[in-house]
Amino acid sequence: MELRVLKYFLMVAREENITKAAQLLHITQPTLSRQLMLLEEELGTRLFLRGRHNITLTDDGLLLKRRAQEIVGLVNKTEQEFSQQAKALNGEIMIGCGETCNMALLADWMTSFREKHPLVQYNIYSATAEDVKERLESGLLDIGLLMEPVEFDRYDFLRMPYRERWGILTRYDSPLAEKQQIRPADLLEVPLIISRREQVQHELAAWFGSTYEHLQIAATFNLFVNAAIMVKHYVGTALILDLGTTLYDSLRFIPLTPQLENGAVLVWKKNLVSSRVVSAFINHIRQYPIENTSLNC
Repeated sequence: MELRVLKYFLMVAREENITKAAQLLHITQPTLSRQLMLLEEELGTRLFLRGRHNITLTDDGLLLKRRAQEIVGLVNKTEQEFSQQAKALNGEIMIGCGETCNMALLADWMTSFREKHPLVQYNIYSATAEDVKERLESGLLDIGLLMEPVEFDRYDFLRMPYRERWGILTRYDSPLAEKQQIRPADLLEVPLIISRREQVQHELAAWFGSTYEHLQIAATFNLFVNAAIMVKHYVGTALILDLGTTLYDSLRFIPLTPQLENGAVLVWKKNLVSSRVVSAFINHIRQYPIENTSLNC
């Protein structure tokens, strides 16, 4: 399987039309069709469903699309690392981030590092801890900012200073909006929107205790912005972290009691030979004492 053919495949998958893809690739349509047929023969499966005016991916085609994107992305990243100039530090740092106020401190580090090395560029990928870890393992990310709970025995890490508190996000016209704190019993008859992360659900289950089995789960989420939108549109009340964002302005955040908090860690793979720019960035952040850092999210 050649990298060139994978790029052909991705172009066709994007355009859903062989003729248009061939034009963009600057090759003839018969040549492109033949390359796709050979790829299907090599893999022993159909990748496309061909219609009169467009083509769609089969299930195997969707799987190959995901893998091809990862492979091409990793190749591009490797080429960028080796194309760095010998003297001036430059290149791209791939960082995966969860939703946390600790991003403010990471952003300060990014700013101070780029003041020293203005040719450096950051590529930020926002996702859950599991998604970020998967990309760290595959080499598509250099560094991850992960919300706990998370297992990081395979990583070197730096514990971040800010801990976010859990609470509910609800509409102002909800009876819950009159409360100053939320106890487990307050949520028994309420449609809830909770994180899809299994480890987070385990922490919430421990907080709820025996009442957890009787909760009404209306929806799950992986990004807080989607949870807030669902709250605004009456899907339910969200169990969420207090990020202090304007996203919550039209909604009421109420903390849980007993208090429940989560921290965050900045991680990178152990024993990994990183590029010059990534190694320099890690050394840069290690120079800053953060134990008593105060953040405004």
